[in-house]
Amino acid sequence: MSLAVSMGTVVSAAAIGTAATVPVRRFALWSRLTDRPGGHKAHQRPTPYLGGLAILIATLPPVAFLADDPAVRAVLLGATALALVGLIDDIRPLGPVPRLLAETLATLAVVLNGVRAPVTGTWLDIPLTTVWIVVVANSYNLLDNMDGVLGAVAVATGGMLAVVASVIGEYEAAIIPLALAGACAGFLVHNWTPARIFMGDCGSLFIGFAIACSAVLLFDGPGDLGLAPAGLLLVTFVATVDTCVVLVSRRKAGRSPFSGGTDHVTHRLRLLGLSVSHTALALAAASALTCALACAVAAQALPPLLALALAVGSGLVLVVLLQGVDAYPAARPALQPSRR
Repeated sequence: MSLAVSMGTVVSAAAIGTAATVPVRRFALWSRLTDRPGGHKAHQRPTPYLGGLAILIATLPPVAFLADDPAVRAVLLGATALALVGLIDDIRPLGPVPRLLAETLATLAVVLNGVRAPVTGTWLDIPLTTVWIVVVANSYNLLDNMDGVLGAVAVATGGMLAVVASVIGEYEAAIIPLALAGACAGFLVHNWTPARIFMGDCGSLFIGFAIACSAVLLFDGPGDLGLAPAGLLLVTFVATVDTCVVLVSRRKAGRSPFSGGTDHVTHRLRLLGLSVSHTALALAAASALTCALACAVAAQALPPLLALALAVGSGLVLVVLLQGVDAYPAARPALQPSRR
């Protein structure tokens, strides 16, 4: 893929994302599809949450026009299916079981079309990849809990995945990450703090699924032991750590893992003194860094097993350290919109 095509993909997706968010926001306000203040939420007025629809609209045209690879098209269809599941859930909550079933079936269809991580080299890679993609998609869904955070992380991750694709010569696999990065950059014009619109489950599931599947496409070739696990963990490091921090802290506190709360990495960084915008930029920078390490693995500049050990080790250290930031003091007011 030429530089001109790459830039055109990003710019066109960004332009569509910026423009499409305006009518989507107006429609959400008109139809009263808003996230209302109250409970652990800190925004002061009802905020529309159908922004994911604008991200979807902005990502689809460049990919549909440029993609010829059946696997890339399968990812696009699967991501669209998950976006629709999220959209339905945004409008009328599905409940965890029907939603998880729909996510699993859509993911399995994509995996059976060749999008699978060669972890074992056997048929077990089919269920392993399916479960991993579903978990990662929902991890990014959980990461959408503060103004601009998931959008910024998606821009950084999408851009770096495109670099990985260029390094290993898988140019067509760069189309989705490039379009996604552009679409999220356009959406951030409206979602940066103070956000005028949230992306909702439609956007977060779409982003998580697209990133997870793009990572699988880029780390699916034969290579050294640990290549796929190292690449996949590094690409999704921030969302994975956030989910682990939340699950561990809620279990320790005796809280339901499905309850919302201000106990994510974002909220802990706010308690440590970072502003909302600095929190978003910090997590985007962390994503760029871990994706750069994934790029080094793909370029054979960093041994996969060493990279995997570094990722697992640093992830465990972060999970433990962040437990030291008290996210559940009595009567503490919420710091920023939390929808998970």
